[in-house]
Parts: sequence; C-alpha cells; structure tokens
Amino acid sequence: MKHVPSQGEAIEVPFDTKRLDALMDAAGIDVLLSTSKHNTQYLLGGYRFIFFSAMDAIGHSRYLPVVVYERGKPENSAFVANRMEGGEHHNRPFWTPAVHAETWGSTDAAARAADHVGKLGKAGARIGIEPGFLPLDAFRVLSERLEGATFVDATHALERLRAVKTPAELALLKSASELITEAMMATIAGARAGSTKTDIIERLRREETNRGLQFEYCLLTLGASHNRAASPQAWQPGEVLSIDSGGNFHGYIGDLCRMGVLGEPDAELEDLLAEVEAVQQAAFSKIRAGTLGGDVVAHAEGVLKASKVAPFTDFFAHGMGLISHEAPFLMTNHPVTYEGVDAAHPLEAGMVLSVETTMLHPTRGFIKLEDTLAVTAGGYEMFGEAGRGWNRGGTA
Repeated sequence: MKHVPSQGEAIEVPFDTKRLDALMDAAGIDVLLSTSKHNTQYLLGGYRFIFFSAMDAIGHSRYLPVVVYERGKPENSAFVANRMEGGEHHNRPFWTPAVHAETWGSTDAAARAADHVGKLGKAGARIGIEPGFLPLDAFRVLSERLEGATFVDATHALERLRAVKTPAELALLKSASELITEAMMATIAGARAGSTKTDIIERLRREETNRGLQFEYCLLTLGASHNRAASPQAWQPGEVLSIDSGGNFHGYIGDLCRMGVLGEPDAELEDLLAEVEAVQQAAFSKIRAGTLGGDVVAHAEGVLKASKVAPFTDFFAHGMGLISHEAPFLMTNHPVTYEGVDAAHPLEAGMVLSVETTMLHPTRGFIKLEDTLAVTAGGYEMFGEAGRGWNRGGTA
C-alpha cells in the first residue's frame, strides 16, 4: 500500500525535523533507517502495532518496522510495515507520504526499505541504522541492495532526539507513574501474612492491567532476603516488602519502587527509610535545568558517603521515557552497561530522570525508593509521588 500526497498537501510531521536533521548532519547520516519498536513509535507519533506488542517472532522470521527518513526532506519519508498494518493505515493514516504495508519478515522489510532508498537516488549514501535492533539477515539484504552505501550507527542521534520530552510525552509519563503507584498501594494493602511473592506479583499485574497499563515486570523482596525473583516465600508479620515495577502506558515507562511492612514499622525501620530518603532528597535538590548531570550524582553520593548505611547502600540515576534507561546517561556501567556521556552536560527542561537509592541491609532486608522526576527550568516535578513512606500490608 502506498500513499502519495497530492501536490501542495501539507505534511504534518510528529517530531522536530530540524533537530533530527542537525543530529543526522553531525553524525554524518544522509538517510535514516529506524528499525527499533521504540524509535519507530517515536517517529510515527506514538504508533505501535498491537499485534506485535508482546512478541516480534512470526513464522521463520520476525516483524521489522522500518521508518525511512532522508535528511532535510520529510516529503521523501516512508514507513515499511507488516501487511496487517494496512488496516491501521486505513483507519488512522500514517504521516509518511509513502506507506509500504507489504511485508511479513525481516528480509522482505529490508528489501522494501532498500528499494525506497534506491528510488530516492541514495543507494550509495551514508545510511543510518540501529545496529542493536537490525537483524543480521536484514543487514545483509541492505548491504547487497545498497551497494556502495556506508552504514553509520544512528543510535546516539535517535537517543538525543528523544532526550527532551514534549508536553504530551510528559503527560504520558506522569500518568504511567501515578497508575503504577496506585497499583502498588492496592497490592501492598491487599497482601497479608502468608501471601507469597508469586501471589503478590500476580496481584500487581492485575492491578496495573486494570488501570490500563501494560505490565512489564515486578521485582519483589520480602523480609531479610535480597532475592527479588518470584518464589513461594511468604510474607510474615513484622517483615518488610519492597516492590519495584515497570508498567507501560501507551509506550511510555513508569518505573518506581515503594516499601511495605506487615504491621507497624519499628524505630529501626523508620530510621533506615529516613536514611534512604535523605539521599533521594540530596539528589532532588540539585535537579534543575542547567545543572550538570554529574553534579546531581556527586551530591547524592556525597550525602550517602557520610551516612551510617553507606557500606550497604547504593545510589543510581538514569534517564527514562520510551525505554527504562535512555538519555540523559548520567553514570557509567552502574549497574547497567553504558557510558555516562551526559554527566558533563547540563540537564535540560523536559528531560525525565529516575532517581533510586537501594539499601541491602544485612538483617532487615531490601529497602529502596525509586522516583521519577521531570526536569524544569526552576527545579523538578515529581511523577507518582504517593506512598513514599512505610505502607501497611493487610489493610484492604
């Protein structure tokens, strides 16, 4: 299926083309072939095909969406889609002037994208690809059909494009965070003595799904254990619970951690959570547009170093949005493996951060707060701030 705009028809592009053009120019990219689900969603204005939302595999191959964008010429853009997406285009037309809803697997999608690039006269150009999201068989097809092309890694350019969120994106991230904390509060209140980790995780899955979220994961601990995997372990009176979950709302991730206790928290537990909160607040105090990303981390780590819980507590901060770790990248290999390339750069209004302090207490267990904040000109806005203290289990 191919849509060609009539002469003079305006093209409404759902992202900042000038920003993308500048990023492509800096990276030495003439034509972009985006193939990751998160970046194709971004370039298509929020669209993600529901049929392949959970799994990409089909038959002997896999679903491979491709958005083709020529620098400075959005009118030459195309979306290479699965055959079933023709109905999606009929109901809500994609913005790209060309739509090729003719593919079933990775190699035919790559061939169709290469054909489109060739018709633009760019077969020998500098082609931007996403190496981590381009199957080997698809890359071979591109290499064969675009003979003379130079393939350039476009990952960094696309990360920069998504780094500052639009108001609409911020609203989705706020909703995701609020719905997750609501689901966590309901899950903790509904858990009782004898509730197993498997039971509690399943309860959270239902609570998130019932609120319109796509459940992604739950990392859960009970008691003195630091093991966050599902198991038959049961919650006992006086024990703590940590619940860390990611839920997806229209493609955007909410990622938070909250604490529960079965009964009333004793003085030691109140003190331990206060230590975690002090580190969180230290990080919050430095978050505003213009602050170097590394300064946020350094200040929080300085407060943590002076804390009595420092030997068994860790601080971490990272960007988030369509994926759980994206720009700004503030720390190197801590614990996720990537370079902290934004530590020496100022935060910008509209960036979104996840800030987390994790305590592995030797006798009381896993005590953690993880919060989501949007950077503003004068500071920050917290998303999903409910339940940051001790939440009582068995109260529902």
